[in-house]
Amino acid sequence: MNLGLGSFSGGIFMVLWWVLIIVAVVVIIKWLVDSSSGAERDDKTALDILKQRYAKGEITKEEFQSKKKDIEQ
Repeated sequence: MNLGLGSFSGGIFMVLWWVLIIVAVVVIIKWLVDSSSGAERDDKTALDILKQRYAKGEITKEEFQSKKKDIEQ
């Protein structure tokens, strides 16, 4: 007695296969869009960069204050 479960399960796997392909395409497109606009999201102000350099110890407190005055003018 054959209930035809072979063709039923084959149909399910075919639907799952297409869903997997569509999800993969969407993920790849999203990754490409995010990677191309990544530079735009990292926009920092001059003051942010100055604070970061001071925090890293690249400039002294006096240099920080002097450059901050220049930026704010």
